Amino acid sequence: MADRMTPLAHALSQTKLDPSDISPTRAQLQTCRRRRLSSCSSLETSKLVPLHAAERNVLVLNTGGTIGMTMHPGGLAPEPNALVNYLRKLPFLHDAIYAEQSFLYEYYSYADTLVLPLSEQKKRIVYTILEYVPLLDSSNMTPDDWVKIGKDIEKNYKNYDGFVILHGTDTMAYTASALSFMCEHLGKPVVVTGSQVPIYEIRNDGRGNLLGALLIAGQFVIPEVCLYFNNKLYRGNRTTKVDAGSFNAFCSPNLGPLATAEIDIKVNWDEVWKPDTQDTFQVSTDLSCNIGLLRIFPGITCATVKAYLQPPMKGVVMETYGSGNAPDNRPDLLAELKEATDSGIIIMNCTQCLRGVVSPTYATGTALTAAGLIPGSDMTPEAALTKLSYVLAKTDLDLKAMKEMMGKNLRGEMSCQGKPELGLRDSRFIQVIAKCLSVSCKEELEAIRDALTPSLACAAAKIGDTEALKALREMGTNLCQGDYDGRTPLHVAASEGHLGLVQYLLSQGATVYAKDRYGDTPLCNAVRFRHKEVVKLLRRTGAHFSRDKLEEAGAELCSLASISDLEGLEIWMLAGADLTKPGYDGQTALQVAHAIGNIGVLTCLAPFLNQSG
Repeated sequence: MADRMTPLAHALSQTKLDPSDISPTRAQLQTCRRRRLSSCSSLETSKLVPLHAAERNVLVLNTGGTIGMTMHPGGLAPEPNALVNYLRKLPFLHDAIYAEQSFLYEYYSYADTLVLPLSEQKKRIVYTILEYVPLLDSSNMTPDDWVKIGKDIEKNYKNYDGFVILHGTDTMAYTASALSFMCEHLGKPVVVTGSQVPIYEIRNDGRGNLLGALLIAGQFVIPEVCLYFNNKLYRGNRTTKVDAGSFNAFCSPNLGPLATAEIDIKVNWDEVWKPDTQDTFQVSTDLSCNIGLLRIFPGITCATVKAYLQPPMKGVVMETYGSGNAPDNRPDLLAELKEATDSGIIIMNCTQCLRGVVSPTYATGTALTAAGLIPGSDMTPEAALTKLSYVLAKTDLDLKAMKEMMGKNLRGEMSCQGKPELGLRDSRFIQVIAKCLSVSCKEELEAIRDALTPSLACAAAKIGDTEALKALREMGTNLCQGDYDGRTPLHVAASEGHLGLVQYLLSQGATVYAKDRYGDTPLCNAVRFRHKEVVKLLRRTGAHFSRDKLEEAGAELCSLASISDLEGLEIWMLAGADLTKPGYDGQTALQVAHAIGNIGVLTCLAPFLNQSG
């Protein structure tokens, strides 16, 4: 026992506090902020929900681009340290009164933290800007910069509800596509945006693009790398730049917008990508640079193609005509392509057309498939190229597995051919309701579905009825949607401890980051009702406490330690609570247990000591 107590004694000696030296903890600052706000008549709407639930935290990575450029002798160029100071002067992008009266700067401890005015959804978007050095024109962007962005997202993933990346427009589609593959098991929104005109100009699109990206990243759990421009949110790996002289610079030719920001922000949840994974978020930073784009044109010589396919080339996106066609009366050309694919080079067949799908409709397209080219469906060249870079860096895969991966839909970058479509009218349940209400048009049928099914799904989750949830999903129900309280089926299943149902919901794309109207996630519910196995599963899937919950955990741990509630302590620690966080009186749970001489509590906390630092 003496040996076992040594690290505990050491930890206690390190955490002893002199009352005269105690500075306000973040939890105490949070309490002060609530007290200050409650006495401020101009912020009455903030009292509709608890402060920690009303705020959403967004990290903005400012990589450069036109949005923050100013005029220099050589033309437009990024201006360091100018963006934040400018945004502070715009009331619709920074509520200075709220920031001052809520101790925003003391609480977040970031000089570059700003806050939006209260939204219609009664949310406060608190955003921190991390500015890159140097700031880049996106024409200078490289895969190394993609890796840096990915690492910054990974490093800060647990501290923010969403991420916005400010980026130049020229290579924005490449970056959005690359990050979509690099961000594995993503469960939070990553929104790439920028502008065609600097934000400092009188007429510009930067203010609207930044505001829209912040609102979407902070208010909606869209687990994708997206691109927001000109009031539309697109899937990042479906976009391409189509206009250098218009605010409507980007389009998603083969997939409609995920959301549109008009009078209201309307999310097309049926199109949002729902990953079928239970793994924790991570960023794959290995990328292959031995890749290229080759555009077929009339009269292209065999020598040109042969030269392009020489080592160290490992992967090529070939842009062909129409639905994936190339000349089939050129045996020399087809022979070169066949030789390259036989030697291990992966060649993707993508169309030069803005819209359309590569399909074996013509003999000229079939000849390329016979030569070993992989049909690229309706992928954009940007998506196909960055996907090649991502897949070819997978050193644990052989060539066959890489080819299979290239033909598979990884992040919604391509349409699945031949996938059966289930329409709303296939649902007998909805049809019966519609008939009773004398409803016939598709829009009204969808409105009925969207109004009824979230509550029905939560009811099924409460009793653990997996079959009912499967039936609801088949009729088009989005199992990520919340009911009138913002509680999703995953919230309910976690509260009830239905482990198998939690596994099913996660496999169907349910997000562990959804928050109800009180700011609670499914992990919070599982902890509250002490479902240990559910907590373990959610943690493996990437669930974690928000920054506010971690601060509040200190008081909860102290309370549990004082009454020797070993089960409660274990649940909180499994969920990721930090032993070093003090309670309301400045003491940690370890200090409380030590003060009352509770060896059982000290022994219970010992396995988690090293995890808490």
